Amino acid sequence: MSALVVKDLVVHRGGLPVVRGASLVVDPGSITVLLGANGAGKTTLLEGISGAIKIAGGSAELLGTPIAALRPNRRARLGLAHIEQGRAVYRDLTTQENIEVARHPDASADEVFALFPELQPRRHVRAGLLSGGEQQMLLIGRALASRPRVLLIDEMSLGLAPLIVRRLMTIVRDLAKSGLSVLLVEQFATLALAIGQRAYVLRRGEIAYDGSCAALRADPKRLHSLYLGQ
Repeated sequence: MSALVVKDLVVHRGGLPVVRGASLVVDPGSITVLLGANGAGKTTLLEGISGAIKIAGGSAELLGTPIAALRPNRRARLGLAHIEQGRAVYRDLTTQENIEVARHPDASADEVFALFPELQPRRHVRAGLLSGGEQQMLLIGRALASRPRVLLIDEMSLGLAPLIVRRLMTIVRDLAKSGLSVLLVEQFATLALAIGQRAYVLRRGEIAYDGSCAALRADPKRLHSLYLGQ
């Protein structure tokens, strides 16, 4: 059974169709990479899946359960976590309090600090005072503390130093190896394709490519053409 199945999804923003009948599949314990130029509809697609924006048409199933009509908190309880673009930490809460807000009863904040030891000395510091890299680590850790089965990640590398980006990519790869299913939207296409298995390219709200990450990474001219719509 697939972890996430999206069929003919339509999502509007501001009354206009941004995602126009997109379909994709995320397999268990895998990284599915979603690429596309700015304005292609990637963020809107993730928001439709997580429930941040209402789905106007099509369907979505999480671990075999239809979720299109469910509220975001119900989707989360079923195992869906969404790391949104823009590092939306709770700025006035401490690092540990940010984790506790989302923590599943079976999870521990210490698991997050073990994964990201840089956050350990910052556990009682307000999240708004953390660096950009630390905030992104906190967002990933906070999502993992909810014990998700499927993780949506939207542009986690935005504004971060290359060294931190590579470290985060390695962590995401290892999480998938441990069984977590990941749908990754990423601006650094080459890095994302290097850790993913299946890739989709979204263009003007529609899927323009569905295939292996390896094949797309090996053909940069095709990737460039897909971005430009040629």
